[in-house]
Amino acid sequence: MDASSHPRFAVGESMIPYTLLGLRILSERYGVPEIATLSSYKDCNKEIGTSFGQKRHFGFLRHTEGNEPNPREGTQFSTPGILNRSGHLYRQDTDAYLFNAAVRYGCATRLGFRVEDVEIADDGVAVICSDGTEIRGRYLVDASGFRSPLAEKLDLRENPCRFSHHSRSLFTHMIDVKSTDEVLRHTKAERPPLPWSSGTMHHLFDRGWFWAIPFNNTPGSKNPLVSVGLTMDPRLYPKTGLSPEEEFREFASRFPAVERQFSSAKAVRPWVSTDRLQYSSKHSVGDRWCLMSHAAGFLDPLFSRGISNTVEVINALSWRLLDALRTNEFSAENFAYVSKLEQGLLDYNDKLVNSAFIAFDHYDLWSAVFRIWSFGSVVGGFRLQRALSQFRRTGDVDVLKKLEDVPNVGLWWPDHDQYGKLFDSMVDLCQRFEKQEISSAVAADELYRQLENADYIPKGPGFEDRNVTFLRPTPAKLARMATWLAREAPPDIKDMIGGVAIEMAKTGLRGRRLF
Repeated sequence: MDASSHPRFAVGESMIPYTLLGLRILSERYGVPEIATLSSYKDCNKEIGTSFGQKRHFGFLRHTEGNEPNPREGTQFSTPGILNRSGHLYRQDTDAYLFNAAVRYGCATRLGFRVEDVEIADDGVAVICSDGTEIRGRYLVDASGFRSPLAEKLDLRENPCRFSHHSRSLFTHMIDVKSTDEVLRHTKAERPPLPWSSGTMHHLFDRGWFWAIPFNNTPGSKNPLVSVGLTMDPRLYPKTGLSPEEEFREFASRFPAVERQFSSAKAVRPWVSTDRLQYSSKHSVGDRWCLMSHAAGFLDPLFSRGISNTVEVINALSWRLLDALRTNEFSAENFAYVSKLEQGLLDYNDKLVNSAFIAFDHYDLWSAVFRIWSFGSVVGGFRLQRALSQFRRTGDVDVLKKLEDVPNVGLWWPDHDQYGKLFDSMVDLCQRFEKQEISSAVAADELYRQLENADYIPKGPGFEDRNVTFLRPTPAKLARMATWLAREAPPDIKDMIGGVAIEMAKTGLRGRRLF
């Protein structure tokens, strides 16, 4: 049931390899092939329509007010080749596609159904519409978002929100947005290996960032739109009383290249202006109910974790709910891991995004945070791919259940102790810098020292090298990494990365890039 109907506007358009693998696991674990369609730009283009952009990288470029951006202060992370055929999702099309699939599978739908009240009892649940219509069931999953009727009914919101990070946002879809590449005054030698416009673009400034997510960056797309937004810390940038578009353009005018990019752009949807984006809940599961993902809490669109977190929660909830429907056991205890996962995903994302915002105005520190995030997300993706390959080979669902048995629930590489310590060190050093206990240079140097000394980080791609700004390894660097895997890599990393490469070769994917 839903208060609105399809098609409709939604944000959450930028995908990451971790999300794609989670979608494939969901699809194969539960026998819903339509879910896997979203894990491939080509499949979206073929099965849904020609409204999708292609995502070949995460791009970040630092800006300072009144100045052209320094080309040496750009970072680009090209997503792993064998794991990723990613797209920019045009959500009104993907959401309608999945909705229609749900109807085909037998889902009873209620659109335009505005929930007035919910009831939770020992023997069942009920949802009451504003017109008095009542729907009863055995379990309630609330996936409604910030204005969750269940969160309101049970007084689940934390006030104040527990997260350290603060941001608000302005966003819309626009036409006639110039590409980042055409507005930058950088020489060919100063540009990254992939065009900025071939991925998700982040323009960083002190405690904030602009995004440009193009749906029109590939010949296969007939969609002229670009998703555009501005996210910033409201403690530094409180609302001004301007309209959302006026405020966006005033901010853009502070940064010459950003102003040029949006100078001719026109909004095709009403602008959205939010208050603080962050919200959290005391609990996310109870007897016969669950707050699903964005109903439980939200952090920030930076690093594109929204859909990824949702996919993880669906995976963890679904098999437990199917078991409960068979046994008629719906106690909160049986769903405790789902709550632990949801809270962990939010808390780790809070630590990451807060660290990034602290570091935005200090390039060396930001570059270190960028590397710790990107490397962990790559190996986290390899971890999921290895489990999926084993599941495909054996059909043993316990392979997937073992993914939950980890010490750092919610971190994208949750079962590696040394990476967990590196992540914690990043958070601590950024906080110490924010408190003016240390300089940004001291914090950055210490993180680079730890990156350089980490024996589990492959040599070659450049994750540990502060002089490598664009993480898109050449064949020579990949050869160096292969030598490192064979001669120096710890056994668990050799098994993780090398094992995935072997599995992919067995399935006929020879020749594709590891990174």
